[in-house]
Amino acid sequence: MFLKHKPSGDLVEVVAVDELVDPFRDTVTGRFHAGEELQDAEAFNKSELIFPSGEELPRCWTDSHYRDT
Repeated sequence: MFLKHKPSGDLVEVVAVDELVDPFRDTVTGRFHAGEELQDAEAFNKSELIFPSGEELPRCWTDSHYRDT
């Protein structure tokens, strides 16, 4: 899955989608998708990632208390 890194505007390939949908994790393992060579995987803060369309990540992926009012 590809997401956009807000600070740089570059695409990030999410390596572990299970980390992305886990609301108890603040980071996700991914790699920048730029250039011809495969980039090294690194941790990205979920707060710095959005969908390529510009939409924010669903709250149930980022907030463990999303059902609380």
